[in-house]
Amino acid sequence: MNRYSDRNKSIDSNKPIWFIKTKHSIYYILGLIEILLLFRFMFKLLGANPNNGFVSFLYSLAGIFISPFIGIFNSFISQGLVAKSILEPATLIAMIVYAVIAWGIVSLIRIKAKRW
Repeated sequence: MNRYSDRNKSIDSNKPIWFIKTKHSIYYILGLIEILLLFRFMFKLLGANPNNGFVSFLYSLAGIFISPFIGIFNSFISQGLVAKSILEPATLIAMIVYAVIAWGIVSLIRIKAKRW
């Protein structure tokens, strides 16, 4: 084991089990959302075919998470010979905001766990 994992083990060892499970659940959900948004960002940037079933499903599912952030900045569209590449800042903003929200929730739960 490295020093980092030893340090984290000692930090979480005195916390209640509900805190550890909740923290892992929040970060797991965050990871799923971040991966979904990353795929959307990369597919849009690389000009994936939106008529493809998987790409269409991914765009509609990720659209739920980026809808509050659409319109903050304009998307940059580059028309290529074969594909249309779209740089979508709303996706990047959503990824940052969701990460900060998850970190904030875990921090609040950590405060509650200290009082426990």
